[in-house]
Amino acid sequence: MTTASATRPPGHTVRRPLRPTTKVLPGHARQHNRSLVLQGLFHTGPMSRADLARETGLTRVTVSDLVAELLADELVEELGLRPESRVGKPATIVGLRSGAAHIVCLDLSDEACMLGAVLDLSGAVLHRRLAPLNGRTGEAAYDVVVALCRELVSVAGRPVLGVGVGTPGVVDAAGAVLRAPNLGWTALPLAQRLSNDLALPVHVANDANAAALGEHTFGGAAGSGLMVLAVGKGLGAGLLLDGDLHRGHHNAAGEIGHVMVDPRGVACACGRRGCLETILAAPALRARIGGLDRRAANATLASVGRRLGGALALIVGALDLREVVLSGPVDLLGGSLRDAAHSEIRKRSMSIVGDELDLRMTRLGADVVLAGAAVLVLSGQLGVS
Repeated sequence: MTTASATRPPGHTVRRPLRPTTKVLPGHARQHNRSLVLQGLFHTGPMSRADLARETGLTRVTVSDLVAELLADELVEELGLRPESRVGKPATIVGLRSGAAHIVCLDLSDEACMLGAVLDLSGAVLHRRLAPLNGRTGEAAYDVVVALCRELVSVAGRPVLGVGVGTPGVVDAAGAVLRAPNLGWTALPLAQRLSNDLALPVHVANDANAAALGEHTFGGAAGSGLMVLAVGKGLGAGLLLDGDLHRGHHNAAGEIGHVMVDPRGVACACGRRGCLETILAAPALRARIGGLDRRAANATLASVGRRLGGALALIVGALDLREVVLSGPVDLLGGSLRDAAHSEIRKRSMSIVGDELDLRMTRLGADVVLAGAAVLVLSGQLGVS
């Protein structure tokens, strides 16, 4: 497959809103309009050229020209004629070819092993691989990443559009990992190094941010006000505001795990006491309910949920969020903890905000970071998300 987007320099960073919806002036117009066409087919499904013109606001001539280019690049295909009830020539339907290219995706959020997969353009997982870390950090951990990527590239049955990585830690817009203590990485230019080693475009984001992207694109979440709270060994959050990923001044937006909720609480890895992570991270939750019967465990989880709701109420109110999505162990998060958190948010927020908030578990389960890694590539290489 030869596409204009596939010839971008490896590691090239594209800054754009997640979902283009309007025309732009000359300059990047053709690339943007191409993204509009692909975006329409990605979300609406197969359409005629006339349908695409109405969907995108582009002229029929422009759409026909772009569709011809995408057909030549084998990113779309003609699916035959649509039966018409009115007199006239039936329209030819075109659709996105989900198998036109594959995406290599990595989820580095687990402390014990790295998870990798090959996905098609629709987000379907085709192959999975696990790479145990066995305590390796620093350069040794990076070597595991490279080996896992190469294995996945070797099993991909189609040209690889790019590599997407969701990693713990603070990650800047260029895909450099500024700090990831669990992996022993500091100021690691992960996207650029991996791109050089693989000769492929690579896009990297914090794992919670990747989860937010995955939930937005493949989980049906709205992008106008979304937080995905990722609960594992640690705690982090990804934010989508007004259709774009919010990174913050220090690329650390969503690092709520180290917000202090109990000054007299237990010591945290950050050096302070009573951080939210010390009560909400999965190991802390399991330690709290270990040995308890179901009723006592639910009461304990509800108590933690109220603490979480109190912390989230400030964020929900300040940002007027529409959805808060929990990602992590369903047995810990999906019952009394979620219900108590939701109730606490409603109690502490303006009714117009709290009453309409949707607080739920992710619809993508354990694949939410992998899905988000795929979105990084789709957005960066094709302008689709």
